[in-house]
Amino acid sequence: MPFTSAYPVSEAATMIRTTGSYVNTTVVGEAIQAFVPHGLPPADPALDPNCYLEANRRAEVALARLSGMTGLVASSEWLIYSAVRREALLTSQLEGTQATLTDVFDGEAGLAVANADDVEEVTNYLRAFRFARDELRSDRGLPLSIRLLTDAHRLLMTGVRGAARNPGGVRCSQNWIGGSRPATARFIPPPPHLVPQALHALENYLPQDASEIPPLVRIALVHAQFETIHPFLDGNGRIGRLLIAVLLEAWKLLPEPLLYVSGYLKSHQLEYYERLNAIRVRGDWEGWVTFFLEAVEAAAEDAQHSIVRVAALIAEDRKRVLSCATTTLTAFRLFELLPTMPRLSVDHARAVLGVSFPTAAKAIETLQQVNVLVETSGRARNQNYSYSQYIALLRDDGGGIQVRT
Repeated sequence: MPFTSAYPVSEAATMIRTTGSYVNTTVVGEAIQAFVPHGLPPADPALDPNCYLEANRRAEVALARLSGMTGLVASSEWLIYSAVRREALLTSQLEGTQATLTDVFDGEAGLAVANADDVEEVTNYLRAFRFARDELRSDRGLPLSIRLLTDAHRLLMTGVRGAARNPGGVRCSQNWIGGSRPATARFIPPPPHLVPQALHALENYLPQDASEIPPLVRIALVHAQFETIHPFLDGNGRIGRLLIAVLLEAWKLLPEPLLYVSGYLKSHQLEYYERLNAIRVRGDWEGWVTFFLEAVEAAAEDAQHSIVRVAALIAEDRKRVLSCATTTLTAFRLFELLPTMPRLSVDHARAVLGVSFPTAAKAIETLQQVNVLVETSGRARNQNYSYSQYIALLRDDGGGIQVRT
């Protein structure tokens, strides 16, 4: 069937490049053709540098600007906290999770959450990402490897939807993307017996530091290749996007995980999937790479704007807190913690601050007086509080989409 696309095809793809081969196999009694990708980098022809040089330059400049903005706030941990949670939420929403940003904050504060199962999926992504990041930053940790990704996958899938689908294990059965059965699928990844070989080739590509291909372009290639292999029965999209975040830091493109590229991918979801499919069907690596670089540039610029707005909000609120006659050291300490705990109860504040219940309640009352905290439960007892303006900024700066609160 001839390939048609709603999006422009790159000039380099006017001559079709073969990016893999088809293998005949049978699944649930249906004869199908599964796609087995060639190894990286693209060949016959090689990736056209003209497709990415300018886009790569713009994306690298945007990342450099983002890297230099951490000094606008008192603690880079504030920025890491919000960026990682937005990425966790957005990458999960791409897979249909209905959790909201406020749900995630409530779960971390020990407050009641309506979408508890969905919040657990987002929380699992945070665990998986933290694990991968810690391993790569440790002298004794795992290197960039398939083992690192399978261990992260185990954390991602344990105790949530898909928990019965072999968490941490490379699949031993055929999967497919789209359609209710293989014969109607949009894409059929490699047969299970060829997955280890494809993963091994991908792993061998990861440490090629001397490659002439820029690191951002290589990240685009690696993500697409991982998604094409689709090595797990579930969770491939989230692990593939986790790989983007991990590589950005590991390959020194960002000093901290400040980018939430899944926001752009979610707001351009149809093009995201179609660009990946065009690699397999038409060999259009150039179209995918260009799209990915545009996503990085746009996400980096969104993150920059968000940092400026968050820094301005916190600075203004800090002035109000310090100028309030009833502000105590405890109240100021609590304010400084709000960017990493924007939803809380008195009990939660008491535990974090290590003070008595009345002292924590008084600190919260002070922050209410200066319109920093807002009571949100409407109850007379067991009340909940929110740093509402801060959460609203994070919601509205979600990478080109509305991150529902």
